[in-house]
Amino acid sequence: MPESVAVQVVVDTNSSTKDGSDGATPRRGVVELQAKGLYYRELNDRLRELAQQGVEEVVLRGVMGQRYLGTNLQRPMKVTVHGIPGNDLGAFMDGPTIEVLGSAQDGCGNTMNSGKIVVHGSAGDILGHSMRGGSIFVRDDVGYRVGIHMKEYGAVRPVIVIGGTAQHFLGEYMSGGVLIVLASRLGLGECHPTRYVGTGMHGGVIYMRGQVDRTYLGKEVGQVSLAAEDEWLLQRHVREYAQYFHANAERLLGASFVKLVPLTKRPYGQLYAY
Repeated sequence: MPESVAVQVVVDTNSSTKDGSDGATPRRGVVELQAKGLYYRELNDRLRELAQQGVEEVVLRGVMGQRYLGTNLQRPMKVTVHGIPGNDLGAFMDGPTIEVLGSAQDGCGNTMNSGKIVVHGSAGDILGHSMRGGSIFVRDDVGYRVGIHMKEYGAVRPVIVIGGTAQHFLGEYMSGGVLIVLASRLGLGECHPTRYVGTGMHGGVIYMRGQVDRTYLGKEVGQVSLAAEDEWLLQRHVREYAQYFHANAERLLGASFVKLVPLTKRPYGQLYAY
């Protein structure tokens, strides 16, 4: 590997081990890696090695489009990303928290099992594709088909909170989980620009703050009134969003929310069975 692209451990706040060894292998603390110019496979291999060694936090600097960051990490740890990560950030992730100090590309949280992704900017298309657990918070806008094929099982219920607006086909084929769109920059009386909301949706719930044009909804979803459980859920997740991004939770929660749910659990049943 050329020296100019080598990953280096810059910070290790506590490299001692608990097994009586010489402490050469970091077990705890913070490790800082320089990712500039590094191929994504090498960077991901190093991340997995550090996770196996028990490092509590990794700070990645100089990230420029490396994809699959955090993929298949399966223990609690913090990964802070400086730069713009590539597609499929946190795919199949099970436990870590990834914080992106900037925007992210497509496929964040793809088939994510548990953990958390926090994006201090915008995110691209198919955010939370087939997401099965955990939570994703995006400060600003997101792209197309966010939440497509989201699902839940028992008490495991994934959550996506979007601070801005979403492009079309939000919640497409959604079969579980929670989508919250805060549209924090829409003016009074403005409607969400998102069209075909909930197309093919057959599970889960979507909450959209402010005004929604009903002609923009997929024919598979309907609007219902909020219950006490919905109010509690919104309070919990919006306040967490506000904490991450220093937003005004009271202002966000003070507006009305539209609740959208599927009208049937088999929207396309007649296409495949008689």
